[in-house]
Amino acid sequence: MFKLAELFLTFAKIGCFTFGGGYAMIALIRDSCVDEKKWITNDEMMDISVVAESTPGPVSINCATYIGYRQAGMPGAVIATLGTALPSFVIIYIISRYLDAFLEIGWIASAFQGIRIVIGILIFDAGLSMLKHMEKSWLPMAITACSCAVMLAVNILSLSFSSIVLMLIAASVSLAAAVAKNAAMQRKAEK
Repeated sequence: MFKLAELFLTFAKIGCFTFGGGYAMIALIRDSCVDEKKWITNDEMMDISVVAESTPGPVSINCATYIGYRQAGMPGAVIATLGTALPSFVIIYIISRYLDAFLEIGWIASAFQGIRIVIGILIFDAGLSMLKHMEKSWLPMAITACSCAVMLAVNILSLSFSSIVLMLIAASVSLAAAVAKNAAMQRKAEK
C-alpha cells in the first residue's frame, strides 16, 4: 500500500507541476524515477521513452504506466497513470470553465508567456539527457546526426514530413545493423 501511495504522489507531483505535455514531463520523470527514487536505470528510461513515443497515447502516461507496472504490477500501473493524468485533468477542467476571465488577468497571461519558454527548455533538457546517456558507438551517433539534420531541414524548409516516418527509418536501419552483426558473428563461430 505504501508503494502505491508513493507511486501516486510521485506522478501526481509530476503531473501537477509540469506544463507542456509529455516531452516536458520526461525530464521530471527522469529526475524522480531514475535519480531520486532509483526505480529504473538511465538505460531503461531511454528505452521507455522510445517505446512510449512509438505506442499510442501520451508519452508521459506511457512512461508512468510502465514504471508503475515495474514497481507494483497492474495496480501500480493504474495508480501511476492516474497520478499523472488526474492533476492535469482537474486543472484543465477548472481553467476551461473560466478560460476567458482567466486569460484577462494580466499577470496570468504574462506567466503563460514565461511558461512557454520553460517548456522549450524542459524538452531540450530531456533531449540532452538522452544524448548524454546514449550508447557512444558509430550507429546511434550516425542515426542521431542524420535525424537532427533531417528535422532541421524539414523545419527550415517548412516541409510536410512525419516524425513517425523518421522513427521507422531509424528503427529499420538499427534492426538491419543488428541482423548483419548477428549473421557475421554466426559465420565467425561456425569457422
